[in-house]
Amino acid sequence: MVSDNQMSPMLTVEEVARLLHIHSNTVRRWSDRGIIRVYRITRRGDRRFRREDIARFLAEINVNRGNQEKDDSTARDPRKAGRAT
Repeated sequence: MVSDNQMSPMLTVEEVARLLHIHSNTVRRWSDRGIIRVYRITRRGDRRFRREDIARFLAEINVNRGNQEKDDSTARDPRKAGRAT
């Protein structure tokens, strides 16, 4: 059996929205689309999110943003792409 202090607390829609600086409806929409992993609890189907999943999501965004910035700088300066002029 897992004790309470071994389980990481789950985050609510509002807490995730605050962490990501987005509207709570965006969190709901992203969870419905599978962009953010969601866990449904209670009979109502309340959404809860694991901190680890949100951290992983943020890390993926940062990696993708870094790759996009590299691509953008390469497009502006062909020498960065290995094409000497």
